[in-house]
Amino acid sequence: MRSYTDTTGSLIGRALLYCLVGTGLLYFTGGCGRSHKEVYPDTPDYDLNHPYKINVTEQLDEISGIDFYAKDTSVFAIIDEEGWLFKVFLKTRAFQKWKFGKKADYEDLERVDSIFYILTSNGDITRVHFNGDSLLAENYTFPKNGSNEFESLYYDSSTASLHMICKDCSIDKKAAVSIWSFNTVTNTYALFPKKIDVSPIAKKLDVNKVRFKPSASAVNPLNHDIYMVSSVNKVLVIADSSGKVRDVYPLDPYLYRQPEGLAFTPTGDLLISNEINLGEFGNVLILKRKNNKK
Repeated sequence: MRSYTDTTGSLIGRALLYCLVGTGLLYFTGGCGRSHKEVYPDTPDYDLNHPYKINVTEQLDEISGIDFYAKDTSVFAIIDEEGWLFKVFLKTRAFQKWKFGKKADYEDLERVDSIFYILTSNGDITRVHFNGDSLLAENYTFPKNGSNEFESLYYDSSTASLHMICKDCSIDKKAAVSIWSFNTVTNTYALFPKKIDVSPIAKKLDVNKVRFKPSASAVNPLNHDIYMVSSVNKVLVIADSSGKVRDVYPLDPYLYRQPEGLAFTPTGDLLISNEINLGEFGNVLILKRKNNKK
């Protein structure tokens, strides 16, 4: 038996962690051996090869964005195409849900205090907050500027702005990836002055050129580094606050089958969510920060 406790003192999960993935009998697994022998690198702070895995219910198989809620050790989540905000309790997999919008291609979620910002693939943002037991939503339209596709959203507290990293924007070449900003005070968009240089990513992957297509992003609260995961490239990229790439880590596709959501706990533990893929349940992977382990 193993348990996971975040350093706020809340129990994230206490469950039997048998290696019975594939039987359909257990939903909690962690530290299980794998049938293949590929070796993938770990970061100094996270063991990328041995996450704790919590499979989610069928309604959340298309989970596309997450945000950790420390008060009761849950995650808020959105799913592709459906305008529902979910709150998932990691101990039990029980969830609540609230309707906030019509069908659309929802891709990422960021909570700023009590306000939720939900990103649509075309760059539109829905601002959502609770009013009693229901949600009130305001929609903001991305300025049309050629063809654009986004899947990742992170918050910069120093400028009170959300940043949207291009997955596929017509203004970009293969050498760089643009970032757009949404100011949460003025509710306006602007093109961020810095771009992400993809040459360090290509070098690490040992290719001449690469089209970096981030599917989720979040800011590490301990050092303010930007963590970006790409489902297409199967890679975790760490950059500084300006977007300069520091580290690149290829990901094991056996574990990170379709990573579409990324979030941190206040003490720096990392959560990555996978959509359902190749018969695997949708899941949330929990990577406890090494310095937090007891």
